[in-house]
Amino acid sequence: MPEVRDMALADEAATTRLGQALAAHLTTGEVVLLSGALGMGKSTLARGLIRALTRPDEDVPSPTFTLVQFYESEPPVAHFDLYRLDDPREVDEIGLHEAIDDGVALIEWPERLGEDGAGALSPDRLSVTLETDGEGRRARLSGHGAWAEKLKDLHV
Repeated sequence: MPEVRDMALADEAATTRLGQALAAHLTTGEVVLLSGALGMGKSTLARGLIRALTRPDEDVPSPTFTLVQFYESEPPVAHFDLYRLDDPREVDEIGLHEAIDDGVALIEWPERLGEDGAGALSPDRLSVTLETDGEGRRARLSGHGAWAEKLKDLHV
């Protein structure tokens, strides 16, 4: 059973801090799935996470057109943006499975993987859905495998 937590995100800085907090718990073989409408803060969260693993001034462009960006860190992180993915089988061509084997995969638009496609990537995964409610932005975090326990210890 996944562990679920909801968090209010007051502003862009809060979204960045969430990414930084998640980075502290990542280990090789894990996947972070980022969902939400355009403009909800997926890239902001990804930037905070990647900069926490690399360096504060790391250039972190959105991989919308390249589909993936790789970063040397510990663990290594691969940032995927699947928005332009036409067929879920294309992930084999862009190295998604290898990225998970070698480090951490951070995936924007995981719904492009198809029904249960994201769930098959790794038993240790965190799904983050960014959305608005009547009062502002929120993040719903759903942890599977090792992330079910890690969410209990997450402090932002």
